[in-house]
Amino acid sequence: MPGKQLLSRRQTILGTTALWAAPQQRVRVPVIDITDLYHPHQDIGDNVDLIAAYALPEIDLKAVILDVTGKFRRAVATSASGKVIDKDGPRDPGVIPVMQLNYLFDRNVPYGIGPFEPLRSPSDKLLDAPEFQEAGVRLILDVLRTSREKVHIVSFGSARPLAAAFNREPRLLRAKVAKIHLCAGSTTPRYIEWNVELDPHAMVCMLRSDLPVAIYPCASDKGPFGMDSNNCYWKLPNLAFVKRMDPRLQRYLRYAFERSMRSYFLEILDHDWPADVIDRIAVRPHHVWETAVWIRTANRRLVHRPGLGYRILPAGQVRPGDRVLPNELKPCRVSVRDNGLFTWEWSKGPSNFEMYDRGDFEENARALQEALPALYESFRCPTRALDDAVKQDRTQVALP
Repeated sequence: MPGKQLLSRRQTILGTTALWAAPQQRVRVPVIDITDLYHPHQDIGDNVDLIAAYALPEIDLKAVILDVTGKFRRAVATSASGKVIDKDGPRDPGVIPVMQLNYLFDRNVPYGIGPFEPLRSPSDKLLDAPEFQEAGVRLILDVLRTSREKVHIVSFGSARPLAAAFNREPRLLRAKVAKIHLCAGSTTPRYIEWNVELDPHAMVCMLRSDLPVAIYPCASDKGPFGMDSNNCYWKLPNLAFVKRMDPRLQRYLRYAFERSMRSYFLEILDHDWPADVIDRIAVRPHHVWETAVWIRTANRRLVHRPGLGYRILPAGQVRPGDRVLPNELKPCRVSVRDNGLFTWEWSKGPSNFEMYDRGDFEENARALQEALPALYESFRCPTRALDDAVKQDRTQVALP
């Protein structure tokens, strides 16, 4: 039976791919992704996270904005607080990872680079930024201006390009932004989190605005690697699931994890790497902050299904017997200080601000440790004619 044979070929250890696909009549959510993605990476999680922006069928990725802080392009840099010394530079905006994913997913998602220097005040428009660094801000405005529907903006970084765009054209953002998903800050005003520290004025701008802002704090009172009910951090003990991903996405991740500087960064995706490379990746622990944002933006649900376990499913595929775990946005009131630290409280009435709430954070982490690998194993790049040639030529590339 040809139909059954086709289904068999598409099965995985997680069940059929139909379990992961969005409904045929799905509504795709237009999204601008602002990310502090560098090459080579500063946080490898940014490279891993960007795959979801391309691969989730519910997401219509309109643009990638590369949020860059100039001092971290140097060989050695120190954070504003002096607590973090970054010795892994030099690095530049993550143009290469974006081009690689455009190549693998056969897309032409535009990208723009944002201003390198922080805002000088919460109302700064950064109009004197160099022309090269204007592209990111202008791309945000162009996408909003030309979109027929409201656009979601996810921000994993300083929020600098977004703040500059709002300060330049506030009426446009008020009219065309569906929601800003701000992944930054801490659930306590006693800890200044990395993204806030990158540009405190940008955080103040967002949290004093009248825009619809959902806040996903990265840190808790235990710091960036602590968990509570309202921050979004969790940890994978290892990356063994990468071994079961689409081979083309494996190549993308290998290039990133190995901090490869090969100039033929597209051609290298068409060849296997030595087997020991992925073995080194598979045993690494992995820190994650972004998952809650993508679940919410894609309108998915984190569920426990009897006989299957924890999964991240399209809302339309949740069954009566599934237990849906909290992954909520609830109205809140926010008060932000001039240094970017903020306090918040739940609001019984309407508010333009929402706070992330995951309830039992320990179960949330356990669930995501199972559900996110399953989701990433389900992602597939479009088949290209070149892939057949690659199957015939299993040449392994040498490491840099």
